[in-house]
Formats: sequence, C-alpha cells, structure tokens
Amino acid sequence: MKNSAKTWNAFFKEIQNKDYAVSLHKFLDEEYRNGVCYPPRDLLFNAFRLTPLEEVKVVIIGQDPYHEPGQAMGLSFSVPKGIKVPPSLINIYKEISDEYKVDMDCSSGDLTYLSKQGVLMLNSVLSVRAHYPLSHNIKEYKLFFQDVLDTLENQFRPMVYLLWGGPARSLKRYLHNPSHLILECNHPSPLSANRGGWFGNNHFKLVNEYLKKNGLTEINWCNKR
Repeated sequence: MKNSAKTWNAFFKEIQNKDYAVSLHKFLDEEYRNGVCYPPRDLLFNAFRLTPLEEVKVVIIGQDPYHEPGQAMGLSFSVPKGIKVPPSLINIYKEISDEYKVDMDCSSGDLTYLSKQGVLMLNSVLSVRAHYPLSHNIKEYKLFFQDVLDTLENQFRPMVYLLWGGPARSLKRYLHNPSHLILECNHPSPLSANRGGWFGNNHFKLVNEYLKKNGLTEINWCNKR
C-alpha cells in the first residue's frame, strides 16, 4: 500500500506497527541503552520535526550521521553551533558562495536555517554507534527510508531532490513523480569533490530557478544573517 500521509505525524502512525518499525525501535532501545550513539535520541527525527511534510520543497539526502562527539544533530551535513565545520560542509558553503557571490559564515555548521525554509535534510540511516561509521546500516532503516521516499513521492507538488554521491544517487530508482526535479552529482567530501563533479554543479541556483518557475519562494542559501 502506498503511503498517503499528508503530515509526518500521520506517516509515523501509519508505519508504527510494521514489522520493521517494531524491530527498529527495539534495536535502537538496546543500542542507546548499552553504548554511546549519535545523534542524541531526542534528535533522531529532528529533520522531520523541523521541516513539516507539507512544507518540504527540497530534499537533501546524506548517508549516516557524524560519529564523533557533539557533531550529529539529526540533519544531514549539519553540526551544532560551536562544533568545527566538517570538510564536506565547507565544500557545500564554497559552492553556495561561488554560485551567489556571497560570503558564508564558515564558523557555523548549523543548517537549521535551511530546515525552516522547507529543506528536508535526511540521512538514509538516522543513527550511528560512536566512532563506528555505518554501524547502524541495517535492513530496518532501508525499509523505513523507502517508506519515507514513498511518502514524499506521493506529494504531487513541486519538489527537488539533491542526490550527492553514490549512495544517494542509488535511491533514484525509487523516485518516479514527474512533478519532482532530481539533481545529482558527486559527493561534496574532499576525496570526491577534488576529483571533479562537485564544484560548479550549480545545484543551488537550479533549485531556486525551479522553485521560482513553480511559484514557490526561493531558498536563501546564505547563512549570514
């Protein structure tokens, strides 16, 4: 059955009794109880809390959360204020700066300002064990994420997906809504970006051109206020 939810609350009610959801809940209870995991449990669904389903205009898909202390905050690529800005996010800032000829505040990696404009910043895996990347890369998260994408695909209004890097681009097979735009390129991490395929992608301007064309408010990508 297709996920027809119109709000994230309705979505979570629809899936709460599915086998994978019950199994995932038990797994997370055990992991958080027996060790250190990120993000903090109360921020696990931060992306859904900050960007209501009916307000989603742009979807940015990361892989799994940062796995060192203080970094993960439930938004892909984002870190709390006061935490050193990761290299991938520095490259995102550089691309925004190049496209819009603006100065970015590279001392702050908090992307909440984008969440509040309708940019849903998801990781395909929402949690991680401290110091062990991809340690929570389990089938239950894959099923959960497919349901998330299914719900987004059933929103028949303008929406843009930004698929950066191989794992995100592999999700394209789940995206079939003709009213949605898909932009894809290399990952912004230094290892990938420095080989080409990230800088000059013009994604941030292309997003805004699409939103403007469809009568929607453009995203203010600049983080200087």
